[in-house]
Parts: sequence; C-alpha cells; structure tokens
Amino acid sequence: MARRHPVAHDYRLVPAATAVWATALAGLFLSWQAAVLIGLAAGAVGLTAWRRAWWPKTCAIALLLSGPVAGAWVGGHVLRAETHPLRLAADEGRTTTLTAQLSTRPRGIRAAGFGGHQAGVDHVVVTATANGATIVILAPAERWQDLLPGQEVTVKGSLAPPRPGDLTSALLRVRGPPLNPQPPPAWQRWADHLRDGLSKASATLDAEEAGLLPALVVGDTEHMVPRIVDEFRTAGLSHLLAVSGANLAIICGAVYLLLRKTGPRKAAAGALVALVGFVVLTGPEPSVLRAAVMGAVALLALFLGRERSALPSLATAILVLVLVDPALGADPGFALSVTATAALVLVAPRWSRRLKERGVPQGVAEALAVSTVASLATAPLVVGLSGQISLVSVVANLLVAPVVAPATVLGVVAAAVAPLYPPAAEVVVHVAGPAVTWLVLVGRHAATVPGAAVSWPEGWTGGLLLAAATAVVFLLLRNKKTRVLTVAVLLGGFVALVPLRTIAPMWPPDGWKVVSCDVGQGDALVLATDEADRAVVIDTGPDPGAVDRCLKTLGIRRIPLIVLSHLHADHIGGLQAALAGRAVGAVAVGPLKEPAWAWREVVKQANANGVRVLEPKAGERFAWPGLELEVLGPRRPPVVAETNTVVNDYSLVLRATTPVGRVLLTGDVELAGQAALLGERDLAADVLKVPHHGSRNSLPAFLKRVRPRVALVSVGTGNRYGHPSPHVIDALRAGGALVLRTDKDGDLAVLPGNRVVRRKRRNNDGPGLDQAPQRPLPDPRRHARLRLGPVAARLPRHPVAARRTETRLRLLPLRNTRRRHPRPHLPGPHDPRPAADRGHHPRRRLRPRGTARVR
Repeated sequence: MARRHPVAHDYRLVPAATAVWATALAGLFLSWQAAVLIGLAAGAVGLTAWRRAWWPKTCAIALLLSGPVAGAWVGGHVLRAETHPLRLAADEGRTTTLTAQLSTRPRGIRAAGFGGHQAGVDHVVVTATANGATIVILAPAERWQDLLPGQEVTVKGSLAPPRPGDLTSALLRVRGPPLNPQPPPAWQRWADHLRDGLSKASATLDAEEAGLLPALVVGDTEHMVPRIVDEFRTAGLSHLLAVSGANLAIICGAVYLLLRKTGPRKAAAGALVALVGFVVLTGPEPSVLRAAVMGAVALLALFLGRERSALPSLATAILVLVLVDPALGADPGFALSVTATAALVLVAPRWSRRLKERGVPQGVAEALAVSTVASLATAPLVVGLSGQISLVSVVANLLVAPVVAPATVLGVVAAAVAPLYPPAAEVVVHVAGPAVTWLVLVGRHAATVPGAAVSWPEGWTGGLLLAAATAVVFLLLRNKKTRVLTVAVLLGGFVALVPLRTIAPMWPPDGWKVVSCDVGQGDALVLATDEADRAVVIDTGPDPGAVDRCLKTLGIRRIPLIVLSHLHADHIGGLQAALAGRAVGAVAVGPLKEPAWAWREVVKQANANGVRVLEPKAGERFAWPGLELEVLGPRRPPVVAETNTVVNDYSLVLRATTPVGRVLLTGDVELAGQAALLGERDLAADVLKVPHHGSRNSLPAFLKRVRPRVALVSVGTGNRYGHPSPHVIDALRAGGALVLRTDKDGDLAVLPGNRVVRRKRRNNDGPGLDQAPQRPLPDPRRHARLRLGPVAARLPRHPVAARRTETRLRLLPLRNTRRRHPRPHLPGPHDPRPAADRGHHPRRRLRPRGTARVR
C-alpha cells in the first residue's frame, strides 16, 4: 500500500555537518584563526543547546564535539600549509628540486590554437606531496600525461604562491620531463590498463562518440571533442562528463539486481565490491572519493527502503570527508553533490507525490521531479561557476535519462573485457553506440535552441543573487494571493530573456552576400551564391563550434569550396565542423604546406569526408551563380620556412565579385605579402577583409590602394596580441572606410545597397540576437583631419625593399603613441629645417619625432 504521509527526516547530524563545513570554508578562504573561532562558536552553541534542551541530546552533543574538533583540525592544516618552508620559498619565487609523490592523475589543460601552435593539450596539472606539503605541479604534457597516482618522481622547477581556497603550499612550474620516475602501484597499473582498453575500444566509434563514452563511464575527457564540451555546458549536461554518485549508483544497482536472487546480504556485498572496483577504475581522486560516498548514501536509501536513513548518511559523509580532507570543503564538485543529494532526499519525493496526486504517471512524475529539483538546487552553484543559466537543462536531462544507465553499464563491461579479448570489447562498445549518439544529438540540439542559455553575474555575487531570487519566487508561489502575479512576472521576464525575434529571428538578413562570422581570434567568412543554402567558406576559425553555429544560422547545407588561406590553427580549427553534415565540393589550400602537422590534419579530415584537396594558382578563377572568385596570390614559389610571418605572407589572396561589389580576402598577409600585391594593376575593393586580424603589420600604401568602403576585422575579444592595431583602424577610417569588428559587433553581414547588418552576441547568451539598424556608409570628409604621417607616404613599394626593411617597418605604427594629438611645432627664428620638417607642410600636421628615425 502506498504511503500517504511524508517521511519525517532525521536532522540530528545536520547542525554538526554544517558546522564542520563552515569551519573548513572559513579556514580555507579566511585564515586559520577564523577556522578556530567558527569551531569554538559551534561548540558553544552545542553546549548551550544541550544545557537548555533546545534540541535532541544527540544533536547537541554532536555539535558540541564536532565544532571544536573541526576548528583545531582545520586550523592546524591551514597553519601548516601557510608556514611550510615551501610556501616561504614560493613567496620568493625560488627554484628548487623535489622528490614528489603524485596524488592524482595528470589533468590536461587545453589551449586554443593560434598561428603555428596546434590546438590541444599542451600542459598538465597534477597534485602531489613533497616534504610533507601538498603542491600543484604545472608541467608539459609530453612524458607527464602518462604518469599515475602513487608514482614518485624528481622534479625541478620554479615555485610560485598557490591560489587561495585550498591547502596547497606552492605551485611548481616545471619545463622538463619527470626525473627518475618510480613504478606505480600494481593496482594503479591495472586500472590504467582497463581505462586504456576502454579508450581503444571506443576508438571504433566516430570521433565525438569515441571521446564521450570514456568521459561518461570513467571521467576520462582526454579525447573529448571541444565542440561536445561546449554544447553539453550550454545544454546543462556537463555533469555527465564527470564521475558522480549517479555512475556509482548505476553500477552498484546493476550488480545488486543481478545478485538479488542469492539473498540481500550477498547482493549488498557484491554491490560493495563493485563500488570499490569502480573507484579503483576511475582513480582515487578527491572527486571520485566524494562521488563514492554520495553513491553509497543513495544506495543505502534505495536498498534499505529507509528514506529516514538518507539524511543522516549524507551528514555523516560530510563530517567524515571534510575532516579527512578539509580541502574538499571548497571543492565545487563536492558542493554540487551535497546540494543535489540533499535536494533529492528532501524535496524530490514531495514533488513527485504531488505530481502523482494530479494524475501524472508515476515514472514520469519521479523523473520530472528529480530533474527539476536537482537543476534548481544546483543552479546558484552552477551560475557562480559558469556565469550562465541553462533554460533547457531540465528538458535535456529528461531526454538523456533513459540512455545514461545502459551506456554506463555497457562502458564498464567493455573496460572489463578489453584486456581479455579486445574484439569483444569493441562489440560491446558498438552496442552502446546508439545510446552515446543520442546523448550527442540531445546536447547539440538543446544547445542550438534560441536562448538556450542566458548570462548571469558569476562568482559569489551571482550565486547568492540567484539563490535569493529563487527563494523569493518560491515563497511567492506558495502564497495564493501572490501566485498569479508572480506567474505573470515570470512570463514577462521569460519574454524579455527570450525575445520574440529569437523565436522568429531576423538573422540572417534577407539578401546577405558576405558574412564575417564571430569565431573569436580567427577568421571565418561566408560568401553567398544565388542559391539559398549554397555558399563558399573562406577559412574556418579556431573553434569547430563557432563556425558550425555560424553556418547553421545562415542555413548553409552545400559548400562548393572551402578555402583555407593558410594552415595556421586559427584558420583551420573548424574544418571538421564545416565538413560534417554538409555537401562539400573541395578544400583549397595555398602553396606552402606548413606547419606540417596542420597539413596532415587537413588531408586527414578531407579524406575522411571524401573531399578532394586543391591548390589553386594565381590567376585561376572560380564561378558560381552570383559569385566569382579570382586568385591574386601568392605568385612567388614557396620557401622552406615555418615561421609565422612567412606562413602568413604565403596566404591565399582572393578577389570575389559579388552583388555588393568587389571583396578582397587577404588571409593573414603581412608586409612582404602586401608589398607583392602592390604590383596588381587594380586592388580597389568595396569590402576588405583586413589582413591578419588588423595587426600593425599592414602597409599604409596597401590600405590606400584598396581604399575599401567597408573593412571587416575578424578578431577575438580581449586577445593577448593587441589586435586590431589602433593605427590600422585610424588609417582605414582616414580612407573613408566603415570599420566593423567581430569582437565588438559580432557576426557581420554586408548587403547590396551599401547596407551593413551586425548581430551582437552577449557573453554566454548562446544565439541571442541583437540586430543593429542598417548603417549607412560614412562620409570620408568626417575623417579628413586623420593623416598617416610623413614617413608612411615614403614606404617602399617594391617586394624586395619591403623584405629588407621589414624589421624597421614594424616599428612605424608605434610613432607618436605618447601624444596622439601633438601640438603644432613652433620653430624658432633661426630654425634651419625646411618647412615640411618644421610642421608647416600644407597637407600634414604631424611632424616626425627626432627620436624615432627610420633610415
């Protein structure tokens, strides 16, 4: 018979667990004295509650004992970390050699590609112990990423102070490989062998599924495609990429169900063995240990059928874990697990019961209650960490819930079988393939929903603000008098967050012919043909997700030609996304096949998608309805060099003829490449893709010859390269160009009739639209007073001369930076200089500074 009354939970250990957690937070973020004070204060409250019988005796005694113990324990750990000799050496930035024992597996840090640097994991972070202190090692990925916990290594590097909020004494920056690595424990080698087996078996799937399955099963994100990570974050599914209590509950529950016919005790023992084995498989990292305890709590509540035991078990887990490792008190994963588990124990059963009372089927009611409660409870923490609110997370989690358990179980089976018989593991992985593909599809479609995520202040302020807002809304909804008004306000806010133009988007604008995609620090430009879903793509940016988003919003399904101006990572990084799911005719590349790794990657991706690779020569033409392309350069034979400047100067330079006029596509050509183009009889263009993201390596003579009406600068927000150069922007505006930048204006569309439309993208708002009104082209007379200076007009126009003076020319844009608007030179009565050098030139007011001579 179904239970009609709510369960009365046992809260006796909750005050003690809260006090221990608060003590740890005070010690980690304030000082060891704060930890001691909080612990003593908690003990005093417990003593008073015991004497005056405020609470049950067990509750008061638990608080009385745990408070002072936590204060002394946490305070001692914090004091020891702050006064350790390594901390003192770190404050002075000393170099040292240590023998360290690794505590965790190396975790890769993914770097975005730019120039000749390939995108991917180039450094790892690993926690270790040395001389009785906890240190964090930042090291190159090579030869470090294969180390295992428990290994002892000798490291040499420079010390630096650690970040606040943990018990780390120092950060050790290492540049070389580990010295004298000792063999890891046998059980670590066994676990690593299982993980490698799962990874190799998963490689038989497509790249996205092959990286997702190990992440789902054992938290191994080494081979994850960045696009999947971004989509899961937007869709609110990122929790699936880390090992959590849900994984352990699935595995242990499956083992228990298989063994339940042998009796409850044997089944429980088998589930416990599975739990320990799963912890060994994933590695003894703090997040895994925390997930193990949380999974054990869920199993106790499920198997014993005693929901009253869930809350005391959760409180006990907090007490034990935080006292054993006080650093867990500040771990975001720990906070997320505790919050989600508490919400599922306290709130989810009540919501599920009320839904069933209103006629909702039991299974649907429970799934909806669990997903909604977990999302709402963890929302303040997620917002504080990511700065965005996912509006599709509840629906996305409901859709993936049926396939998570089968995929996890099959993945563990594949890992266990792989060392014994790899072909069998591959068969199991293929059985799990449809479930993993479903996860990818749900994440992708949820992330592309208009307004899927909205921005919110991050950090403590944003988290507390959202928590307060959620609490106020909850209280207002409980009050019958304010319920209707609250619902109306919420609907109005939803309309404000997800505007009608998002549902019926104004992007792309009708009749667009050129679009510069906002792909961050890189290039991606789309040229339309007369066929609605067909366009030519020039470069694909550094990020697969960004260029895929742009092409999807434009409705591009057929690409007759993808042109890669040169093989730098910020121009080819999104090639795979552009090829996937679209009919592509060919990929065109320039004559210089450097860097070698990039050329191999382009050929590999093109062959995998059955697309041929072309090498167009200067003078070749391509034509489609409404679009013509002419290759202008490079005309020089390729040289054997891999420097960024040489690769940039060998960019493919194209001239497109479109209904908006001529469009000059310059790749990243610098001084020598631009000087070589000056030999063309007619360089004039209506639209200019500004070379090299608007860097200062631009010839004023080249910009003057092009004299565009619209200048598009594809550049990333806050990039570390100083792009675009203000001097180049001033030079373009002085020539009468309307300068638009993707970092400030978002996606940029050029239309016939001298019209420009921009689509701003707010931070973390997903595909939210902010369309600017159509902007007329500027009057060149507005910039009549902006001059380039006397030296700029004398720049050499011959390619050889440009190469010889390349080093000197790079310094030219830095002239007069101390005083952007210098006062007119007032010569003395005996000044022997000619009038032009005295600042009286009839056309120039800027005089050359004597301290910046150029020969």
